[in-house]
Amino acid sequence: MDVIVVLITAGSIEEGERIAGSLIDSHLVACVNVVPSVKSIFIWEGKTDQQTEVLLIAKSRKALLNQIIEHVKKIHSYSVPEVIAIPVIGGSEDYLKWVEETTS
Repeated sequence: MDVIVVLITAGSIEEGERIAGSLIDSHLVACVNVVPSVKSIFIWEGKTDQQTEVLLIAKSRKALLNQIIEHVKKIHSYSVPEVIAIPVIGGSEDYLKWVEETTS
């Protein structure tokens, strides 16, 4: 199985929707859930910081991960955007097949 879930954070709902639409239009992902408000607490430049962000949950294929990362880096406002992938170990076969077909 080649399906992955890619987590991406953005600074605003507008930026999150723009990134999601761009990934969809490029056929790099099959679907993106836009979660409007998550509180992120992190270390940046040696200091603890926090920010309210938008969380994107994108479904794609492992073979496209490097392209997704490069695509996001080109259009994201952050100098170091979060783009991390989690392998899918199972799920609805129809849905997983749809993800693979949509991104092929």
